[in-house]
Amino acid sequence: MESTDRQNIDVSTIMVRIIGYGFIGVFALSCLLPFILIISSSLSTEKAIMDHGFSLWPKEFSTFAYEIVFQNPRLVIGSYLVTLGITVVGTAVGLFIVAMTGYALQRQDFLYRNKISFYIYFTTLFSGGLVPFYLLITQYLHLKDNYLAVLLPGLLSPFLIIMMKSFTKSIPHEITESAKIDGAGDFTIFLRIILPMSTPALATIGLFIALGYWNEWYNSMLFLSPNMEYRPLQLFLYNVITSADFIRNSAASSNVPPQDVPLESMKMATAVVATGPVILFYPFVQKYFITGITVGAVKG
Repeated sequence: MESTDRQNIDVSTIMVRIIGYGFIGVFALSCLLPFILIISSSLSTEKAIMDHGFSLWPKEFSTFAYEIVFQNPRLVIGSYLVTLGITVVGTAVGLFIVAMTGYALQRQDFLYRNKISFYIYFTTLFSGGLVPFYLLITQYLHLKDNYLAVLLPGLLSPFLIIMMKSFTKSIPHEITESAKIDGAGDFTIFLRIILPMSTPALATIGLFIALGYWNEWYNSMLFLSPNMEYRPLQLFLYNVITSADFIRNSAASSNVPPQDVPLESMKMATAVVATGPVILFYPFVQKYFITGITVGAVKG
């Protein structure tokens, strides 16, 4: 009787695993299909896209879109380096500032924590607008044509500060009190106790900040003039698409076939160029991200 029950349990367990793995496999494939579609379209001719639409396999193979994007490799590499530098520096500095701000605002002995928290929350409801922001950066801070105009606005985010504040509030106050009794200062407590125990929050917030800097193009368009040789990658690719669109419209007015200007395939090629490094880099970061979540859950 026991062997029959055990056999039934084993069969049910196998069936649950098969169904679960099948569902996960279908879900993963559905997430993968858009990337395959983008890569396939970037390797198709404009005529094939206009005639047959987007497909998972190139109808007519062509690398013409990539040839246009990489027409000047030095500019592409320079844009990559600028974006990479801004992302690394901005993520490191922004993560440290957000962590310090969130930790300070949840301290019960911080006298002005409620007033500053309200001030930070208030900025999520109202904004000064584009004109005051532009005047602040260009006329008061004098950061026109300076990479700091792209770096500084992304360092702090009210949403990320509130997230960090909520997480550090879950850390028992007795831990910091015991560290104070042992003679540790506030900054030592923050570096040696709060930061190691906040690994899950730091990993999540760091990911948000890094993606924000990597995808940033609007502030670059506002504050970095076309005279600058190297501009962030997203703005460089945006200008490539804009130029192709202008050429296509001009060609249409000159009775030139629109399929001669690979606008749609160039859009897909720029998407591959912009997201490719992030996709390739993510598998190497994922294990540290998961480890951080596990360690933080045990310590918390």
